Formats: sequence, structure tokens, C-alpha cells
Amino acid sequence: MNTPLTSCSCCGEPLTDERRIDVRFGLPDAAFTAPEEARHFLGPSALLRVDGVGSFLRCLLPVRLTGHTELVVGTWVQVDDDTLRHAHAVWDDAAYARLSLRGTLANAIRPWGDALLGAPVTARVGDPEELPYLVAGHDPTAARLLEDVWDRDHVLSRFPHELPVAVRTDLGSHWSVERTAGLTARHADGADHFTGPDRGVAVTVFADDTPDRAPEDFLAALLDGAPVPPPDQRLTERLPQGVRHAFWLTPRDHGRERHEFWGFTVPASGTAAGVFCSHQAPQDLSWAQHVWRSLSWNDPAHTGSPGHVRLP
Repeated sequence: MNTPLTSCSCCGEPLTDERRIDVRFGLPDAAFTAPEEARHFLGPSALLRVDGVGSFLRCLLPVRLTGHTELVVGTWVQVDDDTLRHAHAVWDDAAYARLSLRGTLANAIRPWGDALLGAPVTARVGDPEELPYLVAGHDPTAARLLEDVWDRDHVLSRFPHELPVAVRTDLGSHWSVERTAGLTARHADGADHFTGPDRGVAVTVFADDTPDRAPEDFLAALLDGAPVPPPDQRLTERLPQGVRHAFWLTPRDHGRERHEFWGFTVPASGTAAGVFCSHQAPQDLSWAQHVWRSLSWNDPAHTGSPGHVRLP
């Protein structure tokens, strides 16, 4: 998979500005499966010719997000051979500041995906110290992408690599959870996994196969066979219509200090969600509890403003 990286689209350095989030695609989608010997970078890594595939130039795609956040995607634009040669000729020259080009988007950027791949666009240099920026889209999808403001969580949750901000992530079955900053994301074995150097999360959604069972009874079934820690290492909280429960342990059989946290949230919905958090630092217990409390179920019958109904 051609996966975007959370670093500067120009220099590759990690970014910390929460108001501007940069990600980049390493290759055009069509070039990803081409043999390495067929890829020819012309001088800077932003100019690429792929034998039998075409010519490409890396550009910056600005996407406005809610919360006064901007996503800047280092994506590839497919251009004709003459445009690539011209860009190569002026790249390190004063004429670069006047570079303007037209081509088609060469990455299926989530969440727009294939609807964006091949869309005609225009890019232009705005700052001689940066890559060309996409300034216009010439079909409805590309035009809307540049003109509209997009839901921050909906867009950012589609990027699996670590991000400098927390992102609310859809789990399916009307559930969501906060993926905290700095964690990668993947889905495997029926669970969503968020992972960092010293901590990790696995989130699972459960469906109750016993109709009309009370949340407390569903929770008891979920806890059947679970460890029973000391009273000061467990916590139960009542919800307006449901219950949530958590417990935590420090296993001694792993050769290094590691702390484990299990938390369940059970509304009166016939479903539940559970998190398993693993962390090295004891003080990260508060982080694990935050992840647990961020579990949110969106009542499909809710007719108020869009978004998740977050349990308190």
C-alpha cells in the first residue's frame, strides 16, 4: 500500500504544528508496482519518470478542515513529458517562481479515493522555497476538494500513520473512539489497533446475542473469566442509560515493566465496546482512562446535530 507519511512534504522533517498537518505520498499510485529500475528521479525527488507509465511531479494539495486546521498533502500530478523536462530545467533557476502546470492527480487520496484519481488540476508555484501548490480543480470532485471545508476527524482518521493531533475514529456499528496523537492505526483480527513506541490500544465492538439484556448483565458476560484486581485497580461508572467498567494490572512475566488496562462501555443499545491499553510508564494510566472514556456510541435514532453522542 502506498501509505502517506506524517512529515514535511518538502524536506521530510517531522511536523509539530497542530494547525497545519503535512502528509506525503512516496510514489504515484501507478508507479508503486513498477520495478525500482523503471523509476527515474530527475535531480530532486519531486520529479519522476517511470518507464512505461509516465511523467510525474510532486505538488502540494491544501485541504481546509474544520477546527481551523489545514491538511497539506504532498501528492503526485501526472504531466506530459515536455512539462517534466521544463520543470527539470527551471527547478533550480529563478524561472521556477513562474512555473505553472496542468496535469491529473496520480494518488487516490482518502477519503475521496478513486473519485479523485485522474482528476484534472492546475498547480502553480506560490513560494519559490516550496513545491507547486494545486490552485484549481477541473472536475467537480477536485474543485470541491479545494474549495470546501471538510470534517477534520473524517479526513484525518483515513491516514494510518501517526499524526500530531488526536483524531476521533469511526469503529463501525455507530461507535467511535479517540485515537490519541502519535499513534499509528490499523485494523486486524476484528479490532482497531493504535500503536506507538511505548503504548498501544486495541478496540473491539461487541454485539449482544441475548435480546433485551440489561447493560449490567451484558457487562457481566463480557467480564466472565477476566482477572479480578484489587478494589483500587478497578472502576465502575454509571451512565444515563448504561454502565462502564475498567480495571488495570501490572503483569510481571514480560521481562520489562508493562501496564495493562481493560475498559468496557455498555449503553442500552445491544452493543458494547472495549479497549485494551498497554503502556510502559505508570503515569500513563490517566491516558488509558482517557481513551476508555472517549468511547462513544451514536444513537442512529438521534435526530439532533450531526456527530457522535459522546457518553459522559
